[in-house]
Amino acid sequence: MNEQVPIALLWYYQQQQRQQQLQVQHQLQAQYLREMNIWHVCDNWTERDWLLNFRMRRTTFHILCDSLRPKLTRQDTTYRQAVPVELRVAICLWSACMFTHEVVAAINDTLKPEYLHTPSAAEFEEIVKGFNDRWGFPQCAGAVDGTHVCIRAPPHNPADYYNRKGFYSVILQGVVDNTVDGSGTIFWDVNIGGPGRVHDARVFANSSLYERGQNGTLMPRWRETIQDVDVPLMILGDAAYPLLPWLMKAYPEGRGITPEQTAFNYRLSQTRMTVERAFGRLKGRWRCLLKRCDVHVTLISDIIFACCILHNFCESHNEEYLGDEDNNDARPRPDPEDPVIGGVANIRDALWCMGPEQRGL
Repeated sequence: MNEQVPIALLWYYQQQQRQQQLQVQHQLQAQYLREMNIWHVCDNWTERDWLLNFRMRRTTFHILCDSLRPKLTRQDTTYRQAVPVELRVAICLWSACMFTHEVVAAINDTLKPEYLHTPSAAEFEEIVKGFNDRWGFPQCAGAVDGTHVCIRAPPHNPADYYNRKGFYSVILQGVVDNTVDGSGTIFWDVNIGGPGRVHDARVFANSSLYERGQNGTLMPRWRETIQDVDVPLMILGDAAYPLLPWLMKAYPEGRGITPEQTAFNYRLSQTRMTVERAFGRLKGRWRCLLKRCDVHVTLISDIIFACCILHNFCESHNEEYLGDEDNNDARPRPDPEDPVIGGVANIRDALWCMGPEQRGL
């Protein structure tokens, strides 16, 4: 007899038990909300109450439920009534941490195509205009950064997830846009799941963002001539990222840096802070990202991805943000070994040589 058969059966039995336990837990959570007569309470809520409890207004909540309804609707049975879609979504949003697998899957499958995608050419045009109008930084199509999400120690290779700040984590790398009004909080690319110990530059190098940027499929090939240099579209990063034709970073600080280069660094830093604010708003809305997430490490990425989509959903519906934007405490480490690729130095030099009139200021 194959010795692997009883092991497989034991694994299957344990998985079934776990699923039954989760089902009971979710039913108890729903029953708890019913016993609280939460919908009667919600009827008397003001719009601010909805924002405080569900991170969105009543009308936006129902738009979300209607979008997820085809995936989450269940039929009544002889033994029990199906939990309404509104209640299932409310459990997810109300606690901001009790994400069920089905709700997470519904959010990721249903809402991703509309709310988290690489911009179209028309959208890139608006993004570039937003960065230029708000910050005076031309040809900018986004800002990239990374942040840590705390997890419990994984059962396998836990040391890989132990970061320099002293806790276990996975890394969320995100690229944000900048709307014309300057809020700049919509993620248009995310990479999730890198072990916390990994350097941000390595996470970036292993991402599809880097692959598409290098092969020229990430952004339109629009160029603007600045100081006799053809400047392509670019995203902005900090010292952790490499200097590339499509990724701009600051000049190295220290001896030899000119006042003009220092001024350029300041302007780039101010522009790049849009991604820091986006992480702050993301974690402020979905506070499960601020504390340790105790689900299995294989499920962490799906939960974080759902949070990013819900964040974009709220921002797209102009939901007021009531939290603190300074919730992103992760800063990438600088990489001292940063070769300057031919032609890229000219692009950076052309940008810092721009006068105020060229920046539209």
